[in-house]
Amino acid sequence: MIQIIANGEHHSVEAETPLPTFVESVGLTLDKVVVEHNGQALTRAEAKTIQLQEGDRLEIVRIVAGG
Repeated sequence: MIQIIANGEHHSVEAETPLPTFVESVGLTLDKVVVEHNGQALTRAEAKTIQLQEGDRLEIVRIVAGG
């Protein structure tokens, strides 16, 4: 297990967990969020290629349409 921080909270996950799997584990999907990984905003395509490593920091923001 490794430790990561997502939205300021510590999480234990399996080493090299795919980012989309982690996002789904917290009840979200990549098509409805924007993810920042270690300070870098990711496109959806980039997010699909990330495997989490010890100490990674994520900010996950839900996309909300307004009207």
